[in-house]
Amino acid sequence: MKATWNNTIIAESDDTVVIEGNHYFPHDSIKSIYFKPSNTHTVCPWKGTASYYSIEVDGKQNNDAAWFYPEVSELAKGIKNRVAFWKGVIIED
Repeated sequence: MKATWNNTIIAESDDTVVIEGNHYFPHDSIKSIYFKPSNTHTVCPWKGTASYYSIEVDGKQNNDAAWFYPEVSELAKGIKNRVAFWKGVIIED
């Protein structure tokens, strides 16, 4: 699977986990040069507290377009150390 934004591959892996329609990529499969930590956090009742990254490619920024759970609940241990995307990031084979 590939995650693409602004015509650039920002993550690529043969090992994604799909939960609630979102592909979670291994953290080490993202191209860290494009990811900037965000101060945004949200809470999922069954996964835990999510942290976010903003994505920056060729001078364009997509705020809070990637999220991950630094500490996952027991129910969500399958997405530990994984990152998912939204806000226009294209996920495809």
